[in-house]
Parts: sequence; C-alpha cells; structure tokens
Amino acid sequence: MDRHAANPPFRLPPRLFDARCKACWFTAAVIVLVVASFASLDLQWAQFLSVDAARGMARFAGEFFPPDLDPAFLRQVAVGAWETLAMSALGTLLAAAAAIVLALPASRMHAGDRAWARAPMRLVLNALRSIPELVWAALLLISAGLGPFAGTLALALHTSGVLGRLFAEAIENAPAGPADALRAQGVDPLRVFLYATLPQVLPQLLSYTLYRWENNIRAAAVLGVVGAGGLGQLLVFHMGLFQMDKTCTVLAAMLLLVALVDSLSYASRRWMTR
Repeated sequence: MDRHAANPPFRLPPRLFDARCKACWFTAAVIVLVVASFASLDLQWAQFLSVDAARGMARFAGEFFPPDLDPAFLRQVAVGAWETLAMSALGTLLAAAAAIVLALPASRMHAGDRAWARAPMRLVLNALRSIPELVWAALLLISAGLGPFAGTLALALHTSGVLGRLFAEAIENAPAGPADALRAQGVDPLRVFLYATLPQVLPQLLSYTLYRWENNIRAAAVLGVVGAGGLGQLLVFHMGLFQMDKTCTVLAAMLLLVALVDSLSYASRRWMTR
C-alpha cells in the first residue's frame, strides 16, 4: 500500500483574509453589523458621560440609602420573596413536565423514524418561547386575574417552549446504541425510551431544568410590573411612590434571592455531574 495514500498530506488552514476562510467572512459580517448598529442608533455618549448626568445619578442613588429595615416592612418583603420563589419553582416544574411531553413528538428517535409530528411540534415550541414572560403574564391577567397565578402560568408557558426545544435536541443527540439494541429485540418504543434513551439524557435534562430555574427567579422578580405578584409588584408600587428607601430593601431582597438560588442550582448541577 502506498504510504502517501494511507496517510494523506496534512492540509494547512486557509490564510487570514483568504477567500476560502469562512471564519474571516463571518467575522467581517459581524463587524459590519456592529458598525451599522452604532451608526443607526442615536447614542448620546457625550450627554451620558457629562458631569451633570453623573451628579444626577449620584443624587438619585443617594436617595436609596439607608434602606427601610422596619420589621413590618421586612415581613412584607419576605412574603413577596416567598411568592417569587414559589412562582419560579412551580412554573419551572410545570414547564419541565410539559417539555418532556412536547419533546418526544418533536424528536426523531432513530434514523428510520419518520417523525411526522416533529416539524409542527417544533413550531409550537418556537411559538411558546418566542413570546416573553411579561407578555404571557399580561395576556393571562385577563383570565387568571392579578396575583401570582398569572405569573406562574406565564413562566410555565415560556419555559416549556425553551426546555422542550433543549430536551428534544438532547434526545436526538443521545447515543443510539442501547436504543437500537432494544429495538432489535422487538421492544416497544415507550420502553426503549424509558430504559435506553432517558437514563442517558436524564442528567442533561435536569441540568437544563435547574439552569432555567435560575433564569425564572429573575423573570419572576420582574413579573410584578404587570401585577403578577411577588417582589416585582412591591418594587413597582414603591418606585411609583418614590419611596426609594423601601425600593432599596426590595432590590436587596431580589439580589439575595437570586444569589441563593444560583448557588443552590450550581451546587446541584455539580453534584449531578460527578
């Protein structure tokens, strides 16, 4: 056997700014897009960086301190923080359950699977996640009324679209060997998924779910802008009355809640991947 045929010569990558360099063309396109964005927006950097703007921001920030630490108000903030945490947890749980149901028809389980429902189901997932949580909450307030119920449903609908797409991709990219072995033995598709595919992708699905829970904490904290309860509703109320000391307390509670959930989620994902 010809040694050169067995070991083809090493091909150098194309030179920078070569016509065959796809990365170069992509980078150039991104640069053009960034320049066009700056040119099309009325960015008043001189006014933003002026001394008057700095003084105004310093005066506004000074109104936040000291925060309101009245025990009665702190109890109210604690109730709002619990509502925010419960909204995010329940919304994420409902979304994860809906996502696994939607991800199965949105996936091609094996090479010979025609997957008739794949395209329409992915269109449904795209529609769910393309509408922001705030818009879902504003729409659901009509039927569910003011309060955390509308916020929970809004988080569940948006997150089910996000997780459904991620779950579908994880299922499709799972190693096919165990599933093919069971399928060759005549095992039905449901048991193939439960005993071959699901054990392989379950840590990844849980990691996606925890990560979305982190995001939903932040989203739930601002859903109160449209009256969906939680810390966001307290924030809008006190900011509207220019009670900046109370606003500072609510913001601090948001930061602590987000940091707590981020830490718990990160520790859980590290534990699952060991």
